[in-house]
Amino acid sequence: MTDLQSWVAPTYEGLADLLASAPDEAWDTQSLCEKWQVRNVVAHVTMPARMTPEQFGAEMAAAGGNFGVLSDTVAARDGSRPVEAQLDELRSPVLHAWQPPGGGAAGALSHAVIHSLDVTVALDRPAVAPTEAVIAVLDHLTAADGAVFGVDLTGVRLEAADTDWSWGSGETVRADSGSLVALVSGRTLPDGRALPRG
Repeated sequence: MTDLQSWVAPTYEGLADLLASAPDEAWDTQSLCEKWQVRNVVAHVTMPARMTPEQFGAEMAAAGGNFGVLSDTVAARDGSRPVEAQLDELRSPVLHAWQPPGGGAAGALSHAVIHSLDVTVALDRPAVAPTEAVIAVLDHLTAADGAVFGVDLTGVRLEAADTDWSWGSGETVRADSGSLVALVSGRTLPDGRALPRG
């Protein structure tokens, strides 16, 4: 089995390459993450590259122990930092080796792939994660029947339009594999499609 962590670096590097060549206004585009522009998504995923565990602990304390509050605060504040700094952090070996507490390599890959898709789907660009990584995340999310993000997959068949992958039975939802990851992660696609919440 391929080491899931090995797909994290190419995903972040691909996102950095895409954004380095994108027009400035791309950073201000609404991402698939509600309330977050592209710059806020990048500020969120790069937290491990610029925060020590002590700094993170202080941020958590300031947020009253609520990670959602911390995420929104840091994304809003640090998203206004210079683009060059954010690109450097996307390329950081520290970020590429990071794993979320208790999440392991699967959690690190899911974090990288899902948030990169929050950007690329919103910008109507191809996924930057390796196709195998996207499928691995799809497998991870569907193995939990959508429970990771509270999506109800009852009576749903997912079919990838760009690769030989499918899951489930019932009403068919067909899209490219990256868009399927976004849907199973509770996102709404630019065309308005979304899966019901459990």
